[in-house]
Amino acid sequence: MFNEEVFNFNIENIQNDLAIEGMEITQNDIDMFKKFANNEVAMPELIQMIKSQPIEY
Repeated sequence: MFNEEVFNFNIENIQNDLAIEGMEITQNDIDMFKKFANNEVAMPELIQMIKSQPIEY
């Protein structure tokens, strides 16, 4: 169902793309996405998790 190798490859590409724009994906962001991808949290819960995080500069 879910391929960890594909996930890591895609995250690296996304990190590189966002780095060009001056943005960064943290390990916490990756962990939240894994929970969503593994159906451990639903979209409303994911949104609340994101909203509760402090903004990092």
